[in-house]
Amino acid sequence: MKYLYEFEIKTQDVDGQKKLRLFNLENYLLETAGKVADQLGFGIVQLHPMGLTWILTRLSIEMYELPTYGEQLRYETWIESNVHMLSTRNFRIYKQSAVSHQPSEWKLIGQCKSVWAILDMEKREIVNIFNSPMFENSVDGETIDMQRIRMTTLPEPTGVVPHKIVYSDIDYNGHCNSCKYLQAMIDAYLPDYYGKKVRLDINYSKEVLLGDELQTYYLVTEDGVQYQQKNSAGETSCSAKITVES
Repeated sequence: MKYLYEFEIKTQDVDGQKKLRLFNLENYLLETAGKVADQLGFGIVQLHPMGLTWILTRLSIEMYELPTYGEQLRYETWIESNVHMLSTRNFRIYKQSAVSHQPSEWKLIGQCKSVWAILDMEKREIVNIFNSPMFENSVDGETIDMQRIRMTTLPEPTGVVPHKIVYSDIDYNGHCNSCKYLQAMIDAYLPDYYGKKVRLDINYSKEVLLGDELQTYYLVTEDGVQYQQKNSAGETSCSAKITVES
């Protein structure tokens, strides 16, 4: 089963080029996933009273073009699988430009594969409840053609930028919001991806809490930039790669 949600791109979500920021694009994806989960009966509304919540563990996005302020976005989403302790949710992203208030056709501009887990909020451990009746008949099964890119430790980073986790970084799960990791990475180094096909791959490996010091290491490569973020204990909390194609 496929589900559709639409968003109009607001001024606060675009950059100086009037293009949608990648971390705001991710935020729309997360909001869509949350709305669908609530609708199907296993969203935050249902899980929080049980002491559980959804967390994002891995995300891959391919954008053939970036949408602009005022355009309408449509997210088509479905669950590919719920296997063991992980749920895979896929997306297709469309845009619609309005000319003289007459809507145009929806144009496919990107796709996404995301992997989720359910966290016990007290124990801060991942749990498997996918055999629960609430998940019956929720899987569509359709895959999308996106091969996983594995992250490696940066040998000699180009630079490092510190960021202290502050009030505005924390979400309702009590840890750093998924989009804030990406925002800190792009603030540290922004590759030139305007007018080009761009791919984002990001892995979340360890949650970061209020007051923690997050170090963003980045390595500029021929085809983009690779990032690695470490917490105060020197543990990798998040890693990512932005690949740019002409």
